[in-house]
Amino acid sequence: MKLLLGVSGASGLIYGLRAAEILKDLGHETLCVVTDGALKVAEDECLGKEGFINSLTRLCSNLYREGEWEAPIASSSCILDGGLVIPCSLKTLAEIANGLQGNLLSRAVNNLLRMGRKVVLVVRETPLSLPDLENMVKASRAGATIMPASPAFYINPLGISDLVDFIVGKALDVLGVKNSLYRRWEGFTPGSRFCDRFYGSEGL
Repeated sequence: MKLLLGVSGASGLIYGLRAAEILKDLGHETLCVVTDGALKVAEDECLGKEGFINSLTRLCSNLYREGEWEAPIASSSCILDGGLVIPCSLKTLAEIANGLQGNLLSRAVNNLLRMGRKVVLVVRETPLSLPDLENMVKASRAGATIMPASPAFYINPLGISDLVDFIVGKALDVLGVKNSLYRRWEGFTPGSRFCDRFYGSEGL
């Protein structure tokens, strides 16, 4: 598959980095757009600006900055199979929901929606205001799938990486990318309750 991967300025850049890693491992062509906001977050949260850019450059087929309007993905004539914005900031959500195309990422996502392609917006923010929720509804009506970064605990995670893989795996599921990043629900599994590790089997 040929996919757009957008990484915008919200906490949770590890989601985007992990998505890029998995898509490369699975042999998909990934055209990545990183926003200026994401690079600011990277300084505090993920590898630093240069380390983050270098990592995405190695993992993605092409890497673009938000101001590169000459990129092929700025046009709907660049045919992609779908797109994923992970993490999706509330600013990016608002731009997509309202058809604003102020940078390459929001432009490329709107191109996908215009062409009827699958788009997943992994919103990483809490709590949410009424305008935020309304923007989610607008984006959903336009054809995007809204996927809050809300990891499940039935997978009995052993660490942060398990929670990250759950979110990335679910997002890839929506795009139709086969993966085995997380344990899928198969009913209750006696003896593997997550909270028991913290409170014991008898509770408080």
